[in-house]
Amino acid sequence: MAAAERGSAVLELPRTPRLVCVEYPGLVRDVGAMLRTLGGEQGVSRIYADPTKRLELYFRPKDPYCHPVCANRFPTSTMLLKVKRRTKKKKQLDGGEEIQPEVQFEMEIVGTVTTVYKFQGMSDFQYLAMHSGPDGKQTSMYDKVLMLKPEKEEFFNGELPLYIPPPIFSRLDTPVDYFYRPDIQHREGYNNPQVSGENLIGLSRARRSHNAIFVNFDDEEIPTKPLDAAVQTWKKLCTNSVDKKVEEELRKLFEVRPVWSRNAVKANISVHPDKLKLLLPYLAYYMLTGPWRSLWVRFGYDPRKHPEAKIYQVLDFRIRCGMKYGYASNDMPVKAKRSTYNYSLPITVKKPVSHTVSVHDLKQGLGTSGASGAKKSASSMYKLKESVYIFQEGALPPYRQMFYQLCDLNVESLQKIIHRNDGTESECTERDGWCLPKTSDDLRDSMSLMIKQIIRSARPALFSSTTSSEDGKEQLTYDSGEDEDDEEEEEEDFKPSDGSENEMETEILDYV
Repeated sequence: MAAAERGSAVLELPRTPRLVCVEYPGLVRDVGAMLRTLGGEQGVSRIYADPTKRLELYFRPKDPYCHPVCANRFPTSTMLLKVKRRTKKKKQLDGGEEIQPEVQFEMEIVGTVTTVYKFQGMSDFQYLAMHSGPDGKQTSMYDKVLMLKPEKEEFFNGELPLYIPPPIFSRLDTPVDYFYRPDIQHREGYNNPQVSGENLIGLSRARRSHNAIFVNFDDEEIPTKPLDAAVQTWKKLCTNSVDKKVEEELRKLFEVRPVWSRNAVKANISVHPDKLKLLLPYLAYYMLTGPWRSLWVRFGYDPRKHPEAKIYQVLDFRIRCGMKYGYASNDMPVKAKRSTYNYSLPITVKKPVSHTVSVHDLKQGLGTSGASGAKKSASSMYKLKESVYIFQEGALPPYRQMFYQLCDLNVESLQKIIHRNDGTESECTERDGWCLPKTSDDLRDSMSLMIKQIIRSARPALFSSTTSSEDGKEQLTYDSGEDEDDEEEEEEDFKPSDGSENEMETEILDYV
């Protein structure tokens, strides 16, 4: 501490350590008990490592039915100041005069605080494991529903009241103003439009007004032109030169290839997803079932009448996992996007604020020019990588489940399987289309074998031996003798191939 003006001090600001502040909503008497309510030092460190997580506080940490209070994470530029107050005792002189005690302050900056967690929300409703008897007496059920030690069979067969509380009661922990508006006053004689009863209660909702035409495999006729509403919507909202260029590019794609998946379109032209939702129903119809399900087909083209359309059929491929395939779920080269083991409650995740697309944005081209366009050219701003719809030998799929079109399987051996019956196609079936029966199964087996070979070349320790079964298919055995530490180090060798940030999926939910 350096001397300065009276009543002030000059301190040196250390660069380290950097601290994390938690504004605890309570009076702390026991630091250990306080840390246990936050999950301990390990739990706080785990939350701090993920900026999207909110810090959870359990006022009853030993109660598994306790619902947490969550804190939001904020950046800050503050410091932790340590102040000591030293007082010298009073002294009495010989003449009986007392000298006033001398008070000194010592200050030290312990460290800088860069992150703070603030509990700004309300606590969720708490529901204790209690049962109310006929006489109104409350009985605790914790000793009956929690297994704290190994129990005998009688523990599991005992009669218990049904106790299945939800993990959370409220999805929001901050108050929201709904701004209810009064009912509209109509003129006399006005009747409200009829609303389908199936959309009043439950998960069903009214169809979105994207005006797409859906076709089933069993439908006799296929549409030759879009709905008038789809034409009007596209002409009304898409008037600039960028939109007209995108429309022309998509028309050329459908001229070259009459059937496309949405991800394949997004990998060939740069168009905002919200614009694409309006443009696709303007140029194509959507197949719901059959070998071309989840694909967009050019108006007037019926793939059920053209044997050459078999190359546009869809293949639902999923990376196989299990001991008999040579690797367990933890050794999967492509990690799952979601997992039941890592499920996070909605209140524990800090969701980014999404930008609402307005009619003005649609007319202005959704930011394809301007400041954002300076960072990335408009020709590739919304383009996806080819790996989201093309399967290539020697490359891993970006996701565990993929929807490929047969023409996008860029492997010669796979194309031979597809074209085994060229020129002899006689019937188009809902399961196999124009291909031979079980063609999809043969393709999946061959693709799975290719993926095994990729894994074997990168991590040979996973496969202890290779044997051949009676039917000639390769069988791989799993070697569990490898150290876990080695597995974690080698896990970095597996990186998903480049793709979109979402799994390749059917887009029917965007339109219904």
